[in-house]
Amino acid sequence: MNERPRPRDVGIVVGDLSPGPKNSICDVDEVLVGHYTIIRGRGKLVPGKGPVRTGVTVVLPHRGNLFKEKVRAACCVINGFGKPIGLIQVEELGVIETPIALTNTLNVGIVADALIEYMLELNEDIGVTTGTVNPVVLECNDGYLNDIRGRHVKSKHVLEAIEKAKPSVEEGCVGAGTGMISFGWKSGIGTSSRKLPNKLGGYTLGVLVLSNFGRMEDLRVIGAPVGRELAKRYKRTSRLSRQEGSIVVIVATDAPLNSRQLKRLARRACHGIARIGGFSHHGSGDFVVAFSTKNRIKHYCEEISLKEEVLREDLLSLLFKAVAEATEEAVLNSLFKSTTMEGRDYHIVNAIPIDEVLSTLKRHRLLI
Repeated sequence: MNERPRPRDVGIVVGDLSPGPKNSICDVDEVLVGHYTIIRGRGKLVPGKGPVRTGVTVVLPHRGNLFKEKVRAACCVINGFGKPIGLIQVEELGVIETPIALTNTLNVGIVADALIEYMLELNEDIGVTTGTVNPVVLECNDGYLNDIRGRHVKSKHVLEAIEKAKPSVEEGCVGAGTGMISFGWKSGIGTSSRKLPNKLGGYTLGVLVLSNFGRMEDLRVIGAPVGRELAKRYKRTSRLSRQEGSIVVIVATDAPLNSRQLKRLARRACHGIARIGGFSHHGSGDFVVAFSTKNRIKHYCEEISLKEEVLREDLLSLLFKAVAEATEEAVLNSLFKSTTMEGRDYHIVNAIPIDEVLSTLKRHRLLI
């Protein structure tokens, strides 16, 4: 059990809007998250064999058959130094029809194949009496800690993550986040949510991040230059101080948004990334996928026209604020909940020193 606290547990409150009861993407009803974590071996790297520090994380927009009942979706490429699969069709058609999977860069093909096999098993009509299926897989590079050439995430691991998906999220060094690093510290999976006031519909928005980006000196916590002060006291290797890195942001909401509105929502995640100190370096792969659980799109439909509930445009602003706040807090959660890890070639990435973060915030009069 990971006993490290979340930021809110120690008095760090990000933004103005209130989180949902779990402060998680799973505050959006029916959304499920599953992980499979692989930690094996230690010592010198033997390419193809280990040590292994990797995994896969899946996000399911609902419990049903996603191919038969798709959800409205959109994506945003903030910086395109990455190897995702499936985003072109999401951009074109505005729907998601498989679980969303996150993993490491060189495992994208295997994970996509697993999603295809899973959907073929559920839908005997795919490729026979109807079209094909569009798997959505996103990635970050975990090669500093992991034998990434070994491609150790296999189809069985993806299927187990889907099978074990539940309405709660374990954060930190789990699933796809096992080998990830942010701002020179161990990071991984983080999540957060925001609840809109009842007078504005009472909608929920949740975010899950795979965080693997940023230089130590750029880290900001609720506005304070925490990273700059930590960098004075901690020697950083050239690898951990590099300017590249990546982040994947998954945004879920029960607000009735069409794909164009979801595109607008996805773009606002970049504000949350910027608030914590990211600014999309040259080698950064920064991708956002947003979906709404409100309107399900039936694969087989005899109606000529579709009627969907759609939120008024002038009510989107608070959702924009919600996604910025939840993204910022999700990244911070990924840092606080991660623990120190030793990986291949005895590389060690330390957990962020929470006490020193709190001391810095107190010096800046942002905490009592």
